[in-house]
Amino acid sequence: MKSILIKEGLLVNRGKTFTADLLIKKGRIERIAPSIHARADIEISAAGKWVLPGVIDDQVHFREPGLTHKADIASEARAAVAGGTTSFMEMPNTRPPTLTQELLEEKYRRAAEVSLANYSFYMGVSNDNLNEALRTDAQRVCGLKVFMGSSTGNMLVDDAQTLEAIFSRSPMLIATHCEDEQTIRKNMQRYREHYGEEVPMRCHPEIRSAEACYLSSSLAVNLAQKHGSRLHILHLSTQKELELFEAKTPLKDKRITAEVCVHHLFFSAEDYERLGSFIKCNPAIKAPEHREALWQALLDNRLDIIATDHAPHTLEEKNQTYFKAPSGLPLVQHSLLLMLDFYAKGKISLPRVVEKMSHAPAECFQIRERGYLDEGYWADIVIVNPHKTHTVSRMNIQYRCGWSPLEGHTFPAQIETTIVSGQTAYHLGEFSQAAIGKRLEFNR
Repeated sequence: MKSILIKEGLLVNRGKTFTADLLIKKGRIERIAPSIHARADIEISAAGKWVLPGVIDDQVHFREPGLTHKADIASEARAAVAGGTTSFMEMPNTRPPTLTQELLEEKYRRAAEVSLANYSFYMGVSNDNLNEALRTDAQRVCGLKVFMGSSTGNMLVDDAQTLEAIFSRSPMLIATHCEDEQTIRKNMQRYREHYGEEVPMRCHPEIRSAEACYLSSSLAVNLAQKHGSRLHILHLSTQKELELFEAKTPLKDKRITAEVCVHHLFFSAEDYERLGSFIKCNPAIKAPEHREALWQALLDNRLDIIATDHAPHTLEEKNQTYFKAPSGLPLVQHSLLLMLDFYAKGKISLPRVVEKMSHAPAECFQIRERGYLDEGYWADIVIVNPHKTHTVSRMNIQYRCGWSPLEGHTFPAQIETTIVSGQTAYHLGEFSQAAIGKRLEFNR
């Protein structure tokens, strides 16, 4: 493994920004100092550039196995490192769904062969695999995933006794997708009766309504409070749900945490007219007042983590009518650039971007020796050039699906280099296939 010396970068770490050199040896950050005079196999000049901890995305769908016409671990991990994401946690709603320990380990074996980024995979929970899910090793797996709303296959957990058992018996972090299924089905029926099969895309946030989100999120919070569970609610999207979370407790002491995704911070319901099914996702992108409430909660720490819910589909699949077009959009290549765009517009500080995308996921999931630019930690690092722009186009999109809802958008910064576990995985548009990521481990 080659040593790397990063010279004169503006480091952002633990709420501070400072100019320093950074030396990497044997995959780890060996030294950070104002000036380091040491020989290294690779020397990178980072003068005038930002040196950040790599992004940790706690919610992605890379579609392998079974849905690899949309994406696979290799293609989407390439997209991740091209965007400065060095670690991901992937969801179990594949084909077959990840509902056994054997299927879970098959994913880990595949990632060890092809993933440029570090990786972890959630164990899925269904109405009938609780005992199997409880066998999951908490030190080697990021968490259990519970779909308390629609999902593919046999993954909707809507049985009250099963939910009680999960929350009362699981010692692991429980990550939930929260939308009330009965409310959504009633709304679908009402809109189908009115429009037939030609429901306008703008109706999506009315069908997958704010009420449906709150009913499910509040149930999850009540169950977690009742049983003292470690609950992490994914992709919050409504103003009312934010009442369920508090800001004053330090993240390391919270038993109930929450995530917001970049698309809910960027888009609003006004964008359905322009983008239609290309921003159709679950939970839905909603009215502007919900977006502004999410921003306020992010900045006051009711929302702990920024992620993507990266969920690619083909153009053919998305170019269908409302009930046929699948939900989900690809974002993992552009999440950091989106947040740096918000920084450039004065919406959020650079240290807060790093906190919510790198530090907080490491703390929330108790990831071992990652998420910070600290001596002794694994070297997961992204170097950003804030003096060059990046325009999203189909020529530079790395997703297998080949499209993005951000096409044509110009970001005021550019990802230049991504280092994963001490190896240069991406540099100036080129990838290193030798830089295979590592399995995340957890201090639990």
